[in-house]
Amino acid sequence: MEVKAFEWKNNYLMLLDQRELPEKEVWLELKHYREVAKAIKDMAVRGAPAIGCVAAYGFLLGVRAGEDAESVYHTLQNTRPTAYNLFWALDRMKKAFMKGKDLEEEAKAIEKEDYMANKKMGEIGKELIPKGARILTHCNTGALATAGWGTALGVIRSAHYSGKEIFVWVDETRPYLQGSRLTAWELQKEGIPHKIITDSTAGFLMRKGLVDCVIVGADRITRDYFVANKIGTYSLSVLAKAHGIPFYVVAPKSTFDEKAYGEDSIKIEERSQEEIKNIKGISIAPKESPALHYAFDITPPENITAIITEEGIIKP
Repeated sequence: MEVKAFEWKNNYLMLLDQRELPEKEVWLELKHYREVAKAIKDMAVRGAPAIGCVAAYGFLLGVRAGEDAESVYHTLQNTRPTAYNLFWALDRMKKAFMKGKDLEEEAKAIEKEDYMANKKMGEIGKELIPKGARILTHCNTGALATAGWGTALGVIRSAHYSGKEIFVWVDETRPYLQGSRLTAWELQKEGIPHKIITDSTAGFLMRKGLVDCVIVGADRITRDYFVANKIGTYSLSVLAKAHGIPFYVVAPKSTFDEKAYGEDSIKIEERSQEEIKNIKGISIAPKESPALHYAFDITPPENITAIITEEGIIKP
């Protein structure tokens, strides 16, 4: 069963509210671009490729309603600072608008191209996965994070369906628990063997010889291959390198920021400390204690075995 994170339907955007998963499958009807901006900012939708696709439809909604295109562009652009696909998609929609193109067709093209890129990456990436591999993954990089199929989870999915008899270790991925809530939900729906672990268990599993490779996604990749991804990715890359385990990044071309060079060129989003101190409204920390909440970290190229794209595999 293939999952969809969003759907353009009857001239408005249907969005699966990922904050409610896995308990409930709640669909939001978004008819105004400001509703789309709020959904992105509040993480009703997340995952760099999905954010880009949804932002494209948000731009369409705004311009179609007669709003100023520049205002629509900047409102949507200012929702999440790190995910490059957001900026890539909005720039493409803005150029299409300036050229008088059909914006609905352009948004649909962005969605279709992302899906096809994911399928291609799955086919390319599965060749790197040995039969019976025990794969560790972080955050959610599946159909929920993209236009469908997935990036890192798409490679896992393709390996599973090609009969490789894989097993997946699922990092819970604090503080939003995208692993335990979303990745496990997708894997369970598709019958892919897996177990959820706390983020801090990963190193010990490697030490015990229970991890054959690590596969993660990306939110932005610089020209010199520094990779911004969900917080905790850098730690996994260090652990994998120390234990001699392949560390793979899976991302489409739309995640590559050709203007960025070096890790200092990536702006790391810092989110509310309350997201760390509370889980679904339940306090898990003293109210008086401050917290630091980086949403992403940066993995240097020397820690990466290969980057899998729809055009092939990039190696050192």
